[in-house]
Amino acid sequence: MAQRVLQARDAAYDRLRAGIEAIQQEQHVQPDFPAPVQATAEQDARTPRLPDLDLTHLELVTVDPAGAMDLDQAMHLETDGDGYVVHYAIADVHAFVAPGDAVDVEAHARGESLYGANSKIPLHPPVLSEGAASLLPDQVRPAFVWTISLDADGDVTEAKVERARVRSRQKLDYVGVQRELGQAAPGSTLALLEVVGKLRIAKEAERGGVSLPMPAQEIDVEDDRLRLEYRAMLPVENWNAQLSLLTGFAAARLMIDGKVGVLRTLPPAPEHEVRALRRTARALGIDWPNSMGHPEFIRSLDPSRPADAAMVVACTRLLRGAGYASFHGHVPDQPEHAALASPYAHVTAPLRRLVDRYGLEICAALCAGAEIPAWVLDGMDALPDLMRDSGRRSHAYENAVVNLVEALTLEKRVGESFEGVILEVEDDDERGGTVMVREPAVEAPVVSTQPLPVGEDVTVTLTEADPATRKVRFTKR
Repeated sequence: MAQRVLQARDAAYDRLRAGIEAIQQEQHVQPDFPAPVQATAEQDARTPRLPDLDLTHLELVTVDPAGAMDLDQAMHLETDGDGYVVHYAIADVHAFVAPGDAVDVEAHARGESLYGANSKIPLHPPVLSEGAASLLPDQVRPAFVWTISLDADGDVTEAKVERARVRSRQKLDYVGVQRELGQAAPGSTLALLEVVGKLRIAKEAERGGVSLPMPAQEIDVEDDRLRLEYRAMLPVENWNAQLSLLTGFAAARLMIDGKVGVLRTLPPAPEHEVRALRRTARALGIDWPNSMGHPEFIRSLDPSRPADAAMVVACTRLLRGAGYASFHGHVPDQPEHAALASPYAHVTAPLRRLVDRYGLEICAALCAGAEIPAWVLDGMDALPDLMRDSGRRSHAYENAVVNLVEALTLEKRVGESFEGVILEVEDDDERGGTVMVREPAVEAPVVSTQPLPVGEDVTVTLTEADPATRKVRFTKR
């Protein structure tokens, strides 16, 4: 669950920061970089290898969470007859970081950036990821520029990627874009973001793909208190995500056609898991017609309803088993990402995720008819395990920070009663499970002397909230 701090001041924020530092020490992760890595990064930032192709005429903009500085992507959309052209620029890390240099070695050790409550363990030193390599406005930057043509229905007709110099015009954020969308000029990038985003969402449904509507958890630090609340994704966030997915689909198709690459994969949902979810839906009183597949059913859920919120959590079991498959000379037997109902590759976040750098190099070489760099081919086999391990670290770090924030928020309220909904129960004992409390926005363990009623509104009592152990626990009488 995503976390973001809206404000930061006073003792509450100091306690949060101290707790996060303790987590970093406990998990042996740190935001700072060794001196040789930092020195190399500063040198790399001063000596980028700029490509010859000049696409600085493209009026690119970035759209990210407010305050973000590690800007991987910039976009420009335009019409083409009754279709559309998406220009999607991605930061070119290799234009700065040489294979085998200190920054590269450290990035392979880290794998990806770790996030939690505005704390970040970056993949690359900020002098690169938030400075020289970031697609900040009014700066000429090296980038991989995808040009993806779509027909009137939103289907891809052509896609290519090439290295070029670019210059973003504006640094926009989701809330601001959503607020100003009605004033966007017809045919402008922001107006077409809505049009193309909606077309691609319809294509997702047509494919049988699905995205779980998980709420984000936001933290407000105000008057020496932490406050938690849930926030649904804005429409513009979904449309923006569709452009990233579109680029990942185009990259996967290039890799499969070229028989070389690294795919993000997810096996099809096992039938026994789907049957178990149907039983859960019946127990929650949610209608799931036999003729309706699970993707369509998930799209019909409304997390603002307690039973549907519990159902969304139950459906996360269908996403277990995601991984990476590297290949050269043959295509994997199972190349698809089942939740997306398509082959897919990570290529849109190289400042924050190592594997994307490999995917971009492969696709650029395939489009140019050039040899794939030796460092890419040499490192591909190790990538799936490397990214699996970094994914585990990311999950552990985020969970620890979430637990800390929830304990800090509730520590003075032990003994109070809260309204919530039971999301799930333990497989071996239905007297234990997870409750989602709406105010404050907390998910935590709950126990009872009787089987817990999944999907039902309940009143629970807070029996433990300890920031030192990061444990929160409720009891249902």
